[in-house]
Amino acid sequence: MEESKLSNSESLQIITEMIGQAKRNMAKKGSFCFLLWGWVVLLGNFGFYIIAKYQLFPYPYVIWSITLPAIIVTVIYSMRQKQGSIARSQLDNIYMHLWMAILIAVVTVLIFMPKMNYSHNAVILLLAGLGTFVTGKLIKFNPLVIGGLALWIGAIIAFNVPVIDQYLVGGFAIIVGYLIPGYLLKRAESE
Repeated sequence: MEESKLSNSESLQIITEMIGQAKRNMAKKGSFCFLLWGWVVLLGNFGFYIIAKYQLFPYPYVIWSITLPAIIVTVIYSMRQKQGSIARSQLDNIYMHLWMAILIAVVTVLIFMPKMNYSHNAVILLLAGLGTFVTGKLIKFNPLVIGGLALWIGAIIAFNVPVIDQYLVGGFAIIVGYLIPGYLLKRAESE
């Protein structure tokens, strides 16, 4: 049996089609996830900051329970997207594994935050920046690349402010790093 060889232009066309498919898949899934988690983390950060700063409730961390419904919604949404997806490219798999790895790293940071004197926000911003930046590069979507950079800048600032103020920095970093790129990705999805 004779193997057929692809010409350079055929190989380039296949790669271009794979990137285009991944970008379309990402736009459909990604805008939803960036927007959902952007709003959840924004509300969590600003909510925690206000509750703790003004001592409105003795357990300000309770605000983070809003992540539980978001986890459920994300899992259900992802399962439905997977069922409805005709083709999954290698870039789709890379994207999925990237964010799974970041989730594991974030959960690890959260488990050990007492050992970090609760200065975990800066590390989480670094991890979110990594995922956002790489996602932007994978799908060639510059607003996500810039969003990743903004999250890294937020992390640098957060490393240099008191713990309570890290929540304020985190909220603003999420606006620039997740929400603005998320809405731009959603708009690109409809074009």
